[in-house]
Amino acid sequence: MVPVATNPADTSTLESLSGITPALRAALARLGLTSLADLWFHLPLRYEDKTRITTIGDLRVGDTAQVEGRIEAIEKGFRFRPQLRIAIADDSASTLLLRFFHFNSAQVGQLFVGARVRCFGEVRRGQHCLEMVHPQYKRLTDAVPHDVEERLTPIYPTTEGLGQKRLGGVIGRALDHLPQDESLELLPLPLRSENHLASLREALLYVHRPPPDADLAQLGLGLHPAQQRLAFEELLAQHLSLKRLRSRLRAHMAPVLEGDGALRRAFLAALPFAPTRAQTRVADEVARDLGMSAPMLRLVQGDVGSGKTLVAVMAALVAIEAGRQVALMAPTELLAEQHFANFHKWISPLGIDVVWLAGKLKGRARDVALAKLQGSAQIAIGTHALMQEGVEFDRLGLVIIDEQHRFGVNQRLALRDKGRSGAGVPHQLVLTATPIPRTLAMTAYADLDVSIIDELPPGRTPVATVVLNGTRRSEVVERIRAACAEGRQAYWVCTVIEESEVLEAQAAEVTHAELTTALPGMRIGLVHGRMKPPEKQATMEAFKRGEISLLVATTVIEVGVDVPNASLMVIENAERLGLAQLHQLRGRVGRGSAKSSCVLLYQAPLSATARARLDVLRETGDGFRIAEKDLELRGPGEVLGTRQTGEMHFRVADLARDAHLLPAVHKAGELLLREHPVLAERLMARWIGHAARFAGA
Repeated sequence: MVPVATNPADTSTLESLSGITPALRAALARLGLTSLADLWFHLPLRYEDKTRITTIGDLRVGDTAQVEGRIEAIEKGFRFRPQLRIAIADDSASTLLLRFFHFNSAQVGQLFVGARVRCFGEVRRGQHCLEMVHPQYKRLTDAVPHDVEERLTPIYPTTEGLGQKRLGGVIGRALDHLPQDESLELLPLPLRSENHLASLREALLYVHRPPPDADLAQLGLGLHPAQQRLAFEELLAQHLSLKRLRSRLRAHMAPVLEGDGALRRAFLAALPFAPTRAQTRVADEVARDLGMSAPMLRLVQGDVGSGKTLVAVMAALVAIEAGRQVALMAPTELLAEQHFANFHKWISPLGIDVVWLAGKLKGRARDVALAKLQGSAQIAIGTHALMQEGVEFDRLGLVIIDEQHRFGVNQRLALRDKGRSGAGVPHQLVLTATPIPRTLAMTAYADLDVSIIDELPPGRTPVATVVLNGTRRSEVVERIRAACAEGRQAYWVCTVIEESEVLEAQAAEVTHAELTTALPGMRIGLVHGRMKPPEKQATMEAFKRGEISLLVATTVIEVGVDVPNASLMVIENAERLGLAQLHQLRGRVGRGSAKSSCVLLYQAPLSATARARLDVLRETGDGFRIAEKDLELRGPGEVLGTRQTGEMHFRVADLARDAHLLPAVHKAGELLLREHPVLAERLMARWIGHAARFAGA
């Protein structure tokens, strides 16, 4: 969470609260809580209903409930692992079993037959009766009345050394300092009225202190009007921040890139195929942007195999014809190598010098590449190495970023700054083969214009997808034998649970050995992330030439690999991968005229989410529909890859759930920027802070 910093109501320090010890202050600081407003906007993750006692006889499997009863029996067992089992009963004459796997002698000592206890937890079906595993509990004494809670209990994000009770108490004391007047509000009254929004004070108090009759299901889904009021404000702050970023970027000058089109015409004349209408349309949109003095900020998205690389080449030719250099950055060496091979094949015949730069390029070869960037090189293609210190361009005019979601805004700006000259910056073209739902594109990429390549090249064949239990692995091996006997080629992709190149490499090596034994005489290759680049590249080239029939690989082949003769894709343990990744892998086949298939092997039992993912892949090949489902199943953070980039972490908003708010949010954003710019700045500071993503923008 980013610390809040806005008007005086938001910046009051913790000094005004009682009981803030140095240790507590340090624990709060680990959560980013350094002011009263930080505490006001530290919102609950969920709620527990301890406002009532449910009789044991009325419990149902799946309920989360609070019960009271007397202990009827206690049993300690160590047969498989330590276990404490306590049977309680109430006046309903029903029994509930409390089961503990982690306990100590002090706990056991305070619990005895006849003692009365109050428990809160999830009800499960046990072997003989209903049970709760590790419920919250406390022993009751008959001499003291024990009232239930007056309101729902909020459960907050916390940290080590800071329990829920203590954090809740601090937040409660902070809420007692909530201003009574409009000093808390940053949304003008007409805007709130138009969108039927409660006051911020009302919304915060309700979310932190929901009454006993609050709709727990509605709160759990984030759909209560109080939560929607906060979601609206948070989405508005996010939208404004990206609009501000766009405005700052647009304030720079960029080189006007124009020429007579001779390079583009020569390139198209040499192609063995004609671009699709969609490719031509998007390439023209890019060329128009490049011809302006304001920096181009364009996202080109398209489904797997739609031909984004061709659009990138045509954009590069415009820049080169205008006497400028181009830098293309890809997230993996394999994808960068693929781009280098394509660019070299397509435009080297035009007399264009293409330079390769990656982290593993060392010594003399690296020195030569760096020298060329300050002289003859017209295009540099590589990985993150392009952003490293010591990499200097002579006349960088266009930056192309492939798979933007793997990098993030800051890294895009870092590469752009390699071409900064005074107030001038290069144009930026961002590519993604992961179709982005319109909801996300409107929000996460509000700083970019968006072009969509919505047409596949002719000759691309639909890929038939089947989902099979891993127990039928031998049938799949026979299917590969038959396909390769007919002269076709196949992929076998290995995945592991842990994200580790070492473990993935081991899994691929084991599978390669097993398939070599099962398919004697077949030429089987192996590619994984631990291999040296030349070895990996040699294997891929052999596969492209048809010298290898079956390629065993990790997910390093997810994007960029183009082998038209490969018509069968097997993905092992498919339940471990996300929808976007599965769709990308499937896109490696169906690139030629042969009928193509994808086999998704899974290990039972499947979770409901995993089954939903595999069903979507089986039902459709539409990348945008798959992206929408991915957003629904996983949420925006994972769809955008933000666990890596650190962006788009919402405290209350949910892009999938709150998409209906976006049109009003965008309208409100225009109003604030036009009529209330100071309020807009305060709103961004409150929810986002002065994030590093704007540095140097």
